[in-house]
Formats: sequence, C-alpha cells, structure tokens
Amino acid sequence: MPTKNQFTGMTGLYLVAAELSKRDFIVSPTSRSVQTADLLIADASCKNVYAVQVKTNASTFKFWLVSAKSKTLTSRNLVYALVNLLKDGTVEIYLVPSAILAKHVVFSPKSPTRKFDGYSIYLKHIAKYKDKWTIFKRASAEQASVNGDG
Repeated sequence: MPTKNQFTGMTGLYLVAAELSKRDFIVSPTSRSVQTADLLIADASCKNVYAVQVKTNASTFKFWLVSAKSKTLTSRNLVYALVNLLKDGTVEIYLVPSAILAKHVVFSPKSPTRKFDGYSIYLKHIAKYKDKWTIFKRASAEQASVNGDG
C-alpha cells in the first residue's frame, strides 16, 4: 500500500506534468526506479529535450529534501521542479536549473524536527524561479521550417 509521502510525490509529479502538457510539451513519467528524472519532456518538434526531477512538500514549505548527488549532478537539460502543496489548495512550483540547485544544496544534520541526516535546498535561494516555465525552451515554427520540419 502506498504511503502518504508516495501520494504527495505522485501529486507533485502529475501537477508538473499537467502544467507542461498545457504548454505544449510531450511529457512522459519515468519508471519509479529511475533516480535522476521523474519526467522526460520534449517540445513538439523534439528539438529541446529535458529531464525533470520533482520534489514535493505537503507540510514544510521553506525547503525540499534532495539527494547528496544533487550537489554534483548538473546538466543544462536537467531541471528540478520543487513543488509546495499549500493547505489552502493552491500550489507553488519552482523550476530550477540543476547547476543553480547544486550551488545551494546544503547538508542538514539530524535534529528534533528531522529524523535523519540529509541534504536540502532552501526556498530563500531559489525563490526567483517560481513559475519559471520559460526555462523549458521550445523550437519555434520558424526554426522548424528552416530545419525542414515544418
């Protein structure tokens, strides 16, 4: 039986996928065993392709837990979607390039409110990436025509 955390994660994943679909991207969730990307996306002409790692919060909204490898794993095609599911039913989504996220990941030791050591990214470092959907580039119709695709 799925845990509450798994439902939270799936909710964030499908909210991000829906937003990308509304923006005319081809979106495909990956296998749950893939550790780097939750979504693979491409523009309609498949000229721009991205991997998206989704991290979702349902109760703590000032930071997200990330893996240790997020400090070193960077690619111009890897984007983090950091999602907050707010109590009033609204959603916040921050779209952060992996290189930016890597610069701000910090080690977070176990504490009274944290059950284990881990790594985190804090809202104060990535707030300007809220709703930054333009991070995902699309080939224009003009580009496709020049390339013989349109």
